[in-house]
Amino acid sequence: MRNIKIEELGATPITERQVEVVERKGLGHPDFICDSIMNQVSVDLCREYLERFGAIMHHNTDKGMLVAGEVKTKFGGGVILKPMRIIFGDRATFEVEGELIDVENIAIDAAKKWIGENLRFVNADSIEYQVEIARGSAELTDIFKRQNAVLGANDTSAAVGYAPMTPTESVVLETERYLNSPDFKRRFPESGEDIKVMGLREGNELNLTVADPLIDRFIVSETEYFRKKDELLEEIITFAGGRSELETSVLLNTLDREGRGMGGIYLTVTGTSAEDADSGQVGRGNRVNGIIPLNRPVSSEAAAGKNPVSHVGKIYNVLSHRIANEIYVNVPDIREVYVWLLSQIGEPIDLPKIAAAQVIMERGDVGSVRDEINEVIDRELANIQEFCMELAKGKEAVC
Repeated sequence: MRNIKIEELGATPITERQVEVVERKGLGHPDFICDSIMNQVSVDLCREYLERFGAIMHHNTDKGMLVAGEVKTKFGGGVILKPMRIIFGDRATFEVEGELIDVENIAIDAAKKWIGENLRFVNADSIEYQVEIARGSAELTDIFKRQNAVLGANDTSAAVGYAPMTPTESVVLETERYLNSPDFKRRFPESGEDIKVMGLREGNELNLTVADPLIDRFIVSETEYFRKKDELLEEIITFAGGRSELETSVLLNTLDREGRGMGGIYLTVTGTSAEDADSGQVGRGNRVNGIIPLNRPVSSEAAAGKNPVSHVGKIYNVLSHRIANEIYVNVPDIREVYVWLLSQIGEPIDLPKIAAAQVIMERGDVGSVRDEINEVIDRELANIQEFCMELAKGKEAVC
């Protein structure tokens, strides 16, 4: 029943190419904050709908923005002059059979909870919240009333996932996660959350350019800033250098210039540039596998915040990576695999317009593993309802 196509891809594997560029926007980056909060809104709405009505209702909360505030940094601790603002957008179901859903407070509470759990020096109660979520269109809302076992897609959209990650991709992802881990923050409390890692591999040489804002309450002078920076740099070099066989070098806060005071150092009050330097928006951050892999084909959809049971911009985005990984792990002799999923609006999400796998073989030809690949794709699509519930509960990362 499913339109599954499998072909051998005549391409050079990423690891054999001379140049590879990978980016990771970290926990406190404004774009990551937007993705995370708006997805948490979707997760919390799903919980509310399920608990009260036994089903997930129409919603898409993937149009969020963070407007930067204003601060005055100061050695020993600065002050907030103007708070950040979070704008929640798009659509949700506000009423079911006469019962009202408090969408506005669910959205605000989701944001406050996420901020409280992830940004140590941001006071969630001091942020301004602007909820612009409205009711959905009649036709898209009607998808949820059609009583089908598997809902129809609410968009015609394509997604692509791949496996495995390259050593460069893994190092970039793991480095940011390490720098934002609870243990690292305990040992280096001056390290902010707005960490960005840019990886450039040329041949066997990997250079990481890392941005990490230091928090001003822990820094009493310019001299101490550069001393702390040197300690952080040494720690990053040790960690990243031990993650792969690539010859790894690291640069940290490369805009810094000694002797220029506040104008020459990356200092923040709260640990995120959203306090006054950089606004954020859903969909401008990491892809669903946690990185921005510039050498790979990627999906254009913003997965964060979309509903997890009919919006293929979320479902297929994450599922394509999952299927690719299942193929790579379970089917022998595969070097790289790319999985493409295309929906047609209104058609069941377990029956995509096409599901295609493009494979670079380690040895042999794709004909020898075609049936095994087909079986993996068919099995994952058959289990799509269970997968959607994992998305609904927030068990699958989207940024």
